[in-house]
Amino acid sequence: MAILSALATEVLIPVAGVIGIAFAVVQWVLVSRVKLSPAAAAAGGSKNDYGDYLIEEEEGLNDHNVVVKCAEIQNAISEGATSFLFTEYQYVGIFMSIFAVVIFLFLGSVEGFSTKSQPCTYSVGKYCKPALFTALFSTASFLLGAITSLVSGFLGMKIATYANARTTLEARKGVGKAFITAFRSGAVMGFLLASSGLVVLYITINVFKLYYGDDWEGLFESITGYGLGGSSMALFGRVGGGIYTKAADVGADLVGKVERNIPEDDPRNPAVIADNVGDNVGDIAGMGSDLFGSYAESSCAALVVASISSFGINHDFTGMCYPLLVSSVGIIVCLITTLFATDFFEIKAVKEIEPALKKQLIISTALMTVGIAIISWLALPAKFTIFNFGTQKEVSNWGLFFCVAIGLWAGLIIGFVTEYYTSNAYSPVQDVADSCRTGAATNVIFGLALGYKSVIIPIFAIAVSIYVSFSIAAMYGIAVAALGMLSTIATGLAIDAYGPISDNAGGIAEMAGMSHRIRERTDALDAAGNTTAAIGKGFAIGSAALVSLALFGAFVSRAGVKVVDVLSPKVFIGLIVGAMLPYWFSAMTMKSVGSAALKMVEEVRRQFNTIPGLMEGTGKPDYATCVKISTDASIKEMIPPGALVMLTPLIVGTFFGVETLSGVLAGALVSGVQIAISASNTGGAWDNAKKYIEVSTLKKSWLSNMSQYLRSVNNVYIILFVSGWCQRARKDPGP
Repeated sequence: MAILSALATEVLIPVAGVIGIAFAVVQWVLVSRVKLSPAAAAAGGSKNDYGDYLIEEEEGLNDHNVVVKCAEIQNAISEGATSFLFTEYQYVGIFMSIFAVVIFLFLGSVEGFSTKSQPCTYSVGKYCKPALFTALFSTASFLLGAITSLVSGFLGMKIATYANARTTLEARKGVGKAFITAFRSGAVMGFLLASSGLVVLYITINVFKLYYGDDWEGLFESITGYGLGGSSMALFGRVGGGIYTKAADVGADLVGKVERNIPEDDPRNPAVIADNVGDNVGDIAGMGSDLFGSYAESSCAALVVASISSFGINHDFTGMCYPLLVSSVGIIVCLITTLFATDFFEIKAVKEIEPALKKQLIISTALMTVGIAIISWLALPAKFTIFNFGTQKEVSNWGLFFCVAIGLWAGLIIGFVTEYYTSNAYSPVQDVADSCRTGAATNVIFGLALGYKSVIIPIFAIAVSIYVSFSIAAMYGIAVAALGMLSTIATGLAIDAYGPISDNAGGIAEMAGMSHRIRERTDALDAAGNTTAAIGKGFAIGSAALVSLALFGAFVSRAGVKVVDVLSPKVFIGLIVGAMLPYWFSAMTMKSVGSAALKMVEEVRRQFNTIPGLMEGTGKPDYATCVKISTDASIKEMIPPGALVMLTPLIVGTFFGVETLSGVLAGALVSGVQIAISASNTGGAWDNAKKYIEVSTLKKSWLSNMSQYLRSVNNVYIILFVSGWCQRARKDPGP
């Protein structure tokens, strides 16, 4: 028997969730103390709350106008992002409603929509609830997961747009204050998502248990819809937001920076608001939904396998809730870790930003390892059995601890490797930047090569974690390894959301006409943010690989497939087709981005050519038209890729059988992981190579100017010295 009682488990999980939500509220209150009203700025006088002298006042700029301008830009970005998400959710809501009906029809038809109790599949001699009600509850949990994912993404976007201008204003006080504001804002999103996901899942389990009673097999099978709903909404959020942000980004940079030679985020650029909106709907709302989907799926996969193991058979509630207990401990660990960045240590220089973010990963992983050991000792019996393809495998509590821990540390390795390949502090990105000396062609070659090479170590880390966890606890081990990788999701999301917030802060500083020194600080925050965004994607990809394998194992077990034989023609053609699907999906999304970017470029060019005084700064660009182009394109183009992913398993399984579907799923998993890691790291490296070149160019320009200045001063001294010597010679001609 476990040391932790069922009553203690019932208290610990919701309490941890509530603590996480409360901590998020506290962080939001601290961020809200940075005021965006001119009256508050005026009341502060020439000194801010920390007693630091404002840069603007040193340079004689009007603080009142700066605050007003920042507030106006923030409102424009927030309105654009909110409008897009509302439009997106309307279309996605229709699609999800249709798909919910499909789920109900497929699951209900298994037993002919029977309302009679059926013999349980795994609990021999027992009867489970009717298939019709399992279909109904599965559909309800699917919709609940989709709504939770939707709310998570939306709240993340609102928090980010609330904090971006505040980060800009705090940059006047120093890079440390701006970092804390951006990171606290990211923490609000991270803790809200992790805590709300845990609480909603726990409440759903207890509500469903009122009907299912002792039928835990049926209960947790119906809960799987929660993970499917979360990941389905994440798919559309990622695709729609990605198309929006990249179309705006390409349009803004190609015409503004390349053709018109104006700075990035210059207010004269008509696409600048759309570009900043895209950071929020793609990298914030999309990533929030994405990580929530992985988190929900890993939890559900572990619960399903546990329900047909000794935990479910013996009705061991504490053992059943082990995945939720791991997530609960993760919230507390992440809370402590966050304090190291915001309260215990202070950033005083630009060079301390990336190390501070790296320490967040190290501290959270180290503390979580201890937390997992404690909860494994308290919540699990010394010995128990786990379902393993028709048999029960005996596992120890410390064996399960190693499964979770190896997933946790594999996530850290993936994060560090991602940082190495995407940070401009290391040679890979510097080599990509150096390759630009000979043109764009060599830059593309070096960038692609970097992405392909960056796949090696993460794949080995994932492979080792799969082998060890499966050897110890079969598919349940893989599921909890994925959960271990996501156990510090609150910290991971805080780090990830920090990037787009900093990027927006830099854009607002440029558009508000703030000093170059402020922009240097926000650019430093942004450069670190590009790396953290890639790290967040690395965590999402690694955990998705483990979760997908766990769900694949659950599917194979439920479908009665004993062996997936790659020599079988049905399986092999499935593998080939499945490996092709990520390329098809990528082609659809890339073409969508290209088409939208083409329209954006044409519109930005038109405005520069037709609006009088736009380049001189006397004319005002039409931001709304560019926002509409990105919105319309992303809404229109996100449905086909989403439909491809969601309908393929249904079509293949219906017409070609479970063997071919097994091959399709396996092929898509193996191929998709490689493409995702390489593409993510290539993009992050190119982005930071651009920043590296810009900073290096500024340094060279500064050194050149200083050298010229020193030469001029030196020449003056030589002239004075020679003239003085000549004058002296005239006075004293000598012998």
